Amino acid sequence: MTESRNNQGQNEFNTIKDKDDNDFTLDFSTSSAISQINLKFLIIYIPIFWFSGLPVAIYWYEWTKNKIFWTDWITAILFLPFALFFMYFLFILSCIFFCKLFLILINLIHKPKEGIFLAQRGDKDFEFWCLRTELKKLAIWFTRNCPLPWVDVLAFRWFGLKMDFSSHLQDAWSDLEFINFGQNVMIGQGAVIMSSMVVGKYLIIKKVILNDHVVIGGQATVAPGTIIGKDTILGALSRSNYNQVLDPSWVYFGIPARKLKENKYSEIRRDIIVKKDIAEEKKFKVIHEVNIDEDKKDLVLKSKKLR
Repeated sequence: MTESRNNQGQNEFNTIKDKDDNDFTLDFSTSSAISQINLKFLIIYIPIFWFSGLPVAIYWYEWTKNKIFWTDWITAILFLPFALFFMYFLFILSCIFFCKLFLILINLIHKPKEGIFLAQRGDKDFEFWCLRTELKKLAIWFTRNCPLPWVDVLAFRWFGLKMDFSSHLQDAWSDLEFINFGQNVMIGQGAVIMSSMVVGKYLIIKKVILNDHVVIGGQATVAPGTIIGKDTILGALSRSNYNQVLDPSWVYFGIPARKLKENKYSEIRRDIIVKKDIAEEKKFKVIHEVNIDEDKKDLVLKSKKLR
């Protein structure tokens, strides 16, 4: 599977690279074209800020009206910090809501898809990708700077990242399209998970899959199309290649990522609890029953016999 997927990725690159090797070099014309398209789509922030500010303005009007007696103003001033705090979160939630609303409308007009597209004006896939990216960046920026730590996870999930609350992004960045997280995935500080990437004059969008118990080290980069197996570790400052498959239960390191050693800490049997008695220096294992469906127990027994 690993070899066939790597060959597929190499063939995709070779097909484009045969046209012109210079297409994969970043030049000023390519960079300026991307910047101009992003600036054009920043205009969509205006209606989002306008509609998000309306609930805040209405709340402030209701807060300050009908204050006749001086006691009413004293009460209003005393509770002013709570009112400001509420308005702050009301504005953030409104921005997230309208960003999501605009994103739904955009996806109805042009559905996101995987592939390799021209990163230039006139290419619908590229322009709509820029528009989706700007909308999501605004919502994620607000939630990541929010004092409540779990709000950004809700935003990531709501805007397309498939993850549960057992996984964590420790000040890391992940694209929000075509990315699947398994259970207990840990992304280190400063790491970047990319399902889309601009290389020269081309935009690459490819699904990324991180299986259960995957650990991505700090400042590491996961390229589009990467599949990381169960219990696999990608070391800090490492980088995966486009369309690369990282085998389960291995430690990868380097640029590009290569096998370093087997992950001896990966749990082969999860029905064993290891307990240690430090005082008497004893170590013993306790086997407990795992909640397994009746029709699956035969398969578990067969797998144990094979070991």
